[in-house]
Amino acid sequence: MSLSISLHLLARAPVAGRVKTRLIPALGAQGACDLQQLLLERALHLPAGDFHERFLWLDDLPAVGLQALAEAQGWTLVEQPIGDLGERMRRIATLGLAESDAVVLIGNDCPALDGAYLQAACAALQEQSVVIGPAEDGGYVLLGLRSIDVALFNDMPWGTERVLGMTLQRLQQLDWRPALLPELWDVDRPEDLARLAALNIRL
Repeated sequence: MSLSISLHLLARAPVAGRVKTRLIPALGAQGACDLQQLLLERALHLPAGDFHERFLWLDDLPAVGLQALAEAQGWTLVEQPIGDLGERMRRIATLGLAESDAVVLIGNDCPALDGAYLQAACAALQEQSVVIGPAEDGGYVLLGLRSIDVALFNDMPWGTERVLGMTLQRLQQLDWRPALLPELWDVDRPEDLARLAALNIRL
């Protein structure tokens, strides 16, 4: 029997000067905000696939248009819990696992993450307790779990190239064998913009 899996999208509400700050020198505050809006809208258009529920966790109140889009696409809009990124992820995963057999957590920074990638994550979770989508910058773009341990979230150097390596080390200590998906890239730095333009993303 297949697992029930919920999808959880963690995102920052598009507010000029508060989002994509490393891209502000290249795009300006409003340009970086517009990019966040574009990436978030693209993520909301991802196909529902094998997920029985999908949640958009925002760090602030959304604009009316964004809220309407989320609802039209079948997402449940929720305010993010408090804490650093690890604590927020831990709480969201814990809440998700109370209602589903497994959870998949993603952000909106990875334009190459598509429906097929999510489908591959769901398929992997049918066989293994953890699935990770590695990022080129040393982090990860997707985390899927059938159970939870605080070691995956506590004292993690979020935003650095050490995250994936430390996560894999801790999984080894837990004797949890992860499925690894193909490596993807996300949009964080000015040098990522050329690749984004080459994708010619349209909603």
